[in-house]
Amino acid sequence: LGSAAGVWGGLVQPGGSLRLSCEVSGFTLDDYAIGWFRQAPGKEREGLSCASSRDGRIHSEESAKGRFTSNTKNPLYLQMNSLKPEDTAVYYCAAVPHYCVGYGCRTTCVDYWGKGTQVTVSS
Repeated sequence: LGSAAGVWGGLVQPGGSLRLSCEVSGFTLDDYAIGWFRQAPGKEREGLSCASSRDGRIHSEESAKGRFTSNTKNPLYLQMNSLKPEDTAVYYCAAVPHYCVGYGCRTTCVDYWGKGTQVTVSS
């Protein structure tokens, strides 16, 4: 079985930027697309951006549009700009079937979750 692992987060000030990285093992980007998700305290886990290397499709949910950018090839990343305190959450990368990217970036599509990392936006 594969896993999406290796997301490194941190502490950043409001308005700042942070790039999260994801390393995959046990599968390739031909096998799965990569999705980025987060879970804020007291809230459900939500999708941010899912990207498929098979056709280059990237689907960003409303919460990510305009500020967050992901990519389809190694090295995988989620670039987060203009961060706000409400972006504070545990962030995950995950393996998502390629076909699912066409339907959005949904937690229900995830086959494998990576370990989460805390991102805190605070002054």
